Amino acid sequence: MTRVCSIWLPALAIERWAKSSDSPPDSPVVLTVDGTHGPIIHAVTKAAAGRGARAGARLTDAKALDPALIAVAADPEGDQMLLQRLAKWAQRWSPLVEVDGPDGLRLDVSGVAHLFGGEESLIQDVIDRFAALGLTARVAIAPTAAAAWAFSHFGGDDLAPLHVSALRLEADTVRTLERLGLKTIGALAALPRLALARRFRGAEDVVDALDRAFGRKPEPLTALADDPPPRTTLRLQEPATHPEAAPRALERLIPKLVVELEERRLGARRLSLHGFRIDGSVAVASVATTIASRDPQHLQRLLIDKAATLDPGFGFDAFALVADWTESLDAAQESLVEEPSGERYLARLIDRLTVKLGVRAVRKPQHRESHLPERACGWVAAVSSSRGAQRRGDPELDCFAPLAMTAKRPQRLLDRPEAIAVVYATPQGLPRRFVWRRAVHDIARVEGPERIAPEWWRERSTARLRDYYRVEDQVGRRYWIYREGLIGDGRGSAPEWYLHGLFE
Repeated sequence: MTRVCSIWLPALAIERWAKSSDSPPDSPVVLTVDGTHGPIIHAVTKAAAGRGARAGARLTDAKALDPALIAVAADPEGDQMLLQRLAKWAQRWSPLVEVDGPDGLRLDVSGVAHLFGGEESLIQDVIDRFAALGLTARVAIAPTAAAAWAFSHFGGDDLAPLHVSALRLEADTVRTLERLGLKTIGALAALPRLALARRFRGAEDVVDALDRAFGRKPEPLTALADDPPPRTTLRLQEPATHPEAAPRALERLIPKLVVELEERRLGARRLSLHGFRIDGSVAVASVATTIASRDPQHLQRLLIDKAATLDPGFGFDAFALVADWTESLDAAQESLVEEPSGERYLARLIDRLTVKLGVRAVRKPQHRESHLPERACGWVAAVSSSRGAQRRGDPELDCFAPLAMTAKRPQRLLDRPEAIAVVYATPQGLPRRFVWRRAVHDIARVEGPERIAPEWWRERSTARLRDYYRVEDQVGRRYWIYREGLIGDGRGSAPEWYLHGLFE
């Protein structure tokens, strides 16, 4: 049975504006668009609505009632672009998603709801995920698209008591029906179809609206248009068996692909060269880049060695070059004083090293969400889509920033803390001497403790807290040590000491 989900975003325009605005949340702001007789209110904040402003009213009339209203130009095109992106994002719930008007989406969820625990759970998941984006969503599921739209906008689960405007009729048609006393869909549906068809025709086809709402007339959804990756092909007149066939084809394919990337304002993050053999098999060579690029020389340098390794077999009769991973890349001027940033050159170096040495041999540090220092940092491939290590205001290599501490961290952290023997004045006192790797270190200076609690959501109930100390021995060498546990904490025997890092 067909099931259609309607998602209405009633405050899309004002919520999108609020995300990028510095105005206080209680400002009486109205978004306006140009109308025939002056600006028309397009959307209002809660504060403006409380003062009587309404969408669809003329700005001059609203200002006459409340001069304190703040008018801001709306951006319907930007709203539609956001809605298009949301439609692609909504494919997490259904592969068939359609933009529905200026502020809605509809999805074909036939046979999908059980994957989310039923229709009620699906609806709640949609609402929660849009709320996480800062958008208010009203959601309903019904057997037809028209009924789902009516329920999401007017509520309920029965069409009969809903107002006739729930049929998405023209405003003039709605007013005519109201004058005739036909205010609900149930009252309208009870009339003879022939009488309605004679009275309302063309754009006012009430019978057609009723048929779509009750499923007597199909209203198929149109899926979003596919956005195929940039691709260029080369067909050969005769099969090529020479090993240099693929590199030669690459020389002709890359300039064409770069032109397509420029037209679509994209940069390639991964390129794949497909060699089609006459026996029907396909040979593929792929490379990835650290940052989006459409520099033909750089892309060719990366891919040409791998292209040369493609086995032609009985011969290639066609080639295709595909940018199967792209990112937005607008034209930009690197510098006004002819001193370009080193980021681009570093990225190209990483790309070349990755091609030569392999993905696993070229890595970069990545921040991980953890309080424990040894878990707060990890390694990922340098050519990776992960951006976990890049945070606003933090250097990429600062793996300890999330601990939110002003204390300095050691430049060198041991892969695993090493046990040490510590002599201290009292069970809870400062350390005075420790033995590490059979060497005795007398402590001249000490700073601490800095306490880190165990991660109870990951550790067992017996996990113990840590007290870290920065110490310096008599010859000036500095270490980062910690005591694990406290006397009488009920989580083990006596506390143990470890050395975790070294200061340079």
